[in-house]
Amino acid sequence: MKIGVHGKEFNRQSVPLIEKIFQTLTVHKAEVFVSSKFEKYLKASVFKKLKWKTYAEGADLRKLDVFLSIGGDGTLLESITHIGSNQTPILGINTGRLGFLATTSKEEIESALTKVLKGAFTLDKRALLRLESNKKLFGKLNFALNDFTIVKKDSSSMITVHTYIDGEFLNSYWADGLIVSTPTGSTGYSLSCGGPLVFPRSGNFILTPVSPHNLTVRPIVVSDDSELSFEVEGRNKKFLVSMDSRIAVVDESVKLKVIKERFKANLISLEGQHYFKTLRQKLNWGLDIRN
Repeated sequence: MKIGVHGKEFNRQSVPLIEKIFQTLTVHKAEVFVSSKFEKYLKASVFKKLKWKTYAEGADLRKLDVFLSIGGDGTLLESITHIGSNQTPILGINTGRLGFLATTSKEEIESALTKVLKGAFTLDKRALLRLESNKKLFGKLNFALNDFTIVKKDSSSMITVHTYIDGEFLNSYWADGLIVSTPTGSTGYSLSCGGPLVFPRSGNFILTPVSPHNLTVRPIVVSDDSELSFEVEGRNKKFLVSMDSRIAVVDESVKLKVIKERFKANLISLEGQHYFKTLRQKLNWGLDIRN
């Protein structure tokens, strides 16, 4: 089996954990391909006896059977850009904190990898969104698993985001910005701005304003078959747009359109894992602090 691996920088306390991952892959005779970015952090002596091949950013990864993301949700979002339209099954190993997407804990790593290498898993297919524009933004990485955002830049003044759904005018948002989230991203930036939790297979986009001037302007959920288009203006002529963690600066001349991406992200789901269980654990539902 061919396994891709990407991760973030880690401290010395995490070395035994990373070593265990590579040792498990070696025991199962997996052919390992490590991202050049992650390889820079594999300098400890324990890694010198291990073997892997290296791939550079933008490499064709169609040959991979499974992809491992070692870190937190941010690392998994970055890993999705490595996989792209190949839709390679991806397992998120959580060495960070919250982990809505990277749900495999440190204690579960060995058993989880064994199941994955035996093919004992199902796929949780997550929709992505795609940005189209009259300017070249984000190159080939114009897709996002979590969200697309438009926010103000270098100014305390609000911006105005004129928003259309399938060509029909929805609203002019006077706000610090606007978030277009997938159901997967509903537990991220959108949630912190008052957006709803949306089940991943719901087939929706969520539009959530960031600090709107009018308090009656609330988040709205629309079909992900919709075409969302935006025009932006404000006192400051420069604005920020983002796709997950990737950011670009634009001006008022930019035309922005968001639609559903043609391909999906295939998150590996193991026995005992479920979206509702993740919500309960990560959001501490059902816990009473008095106990």
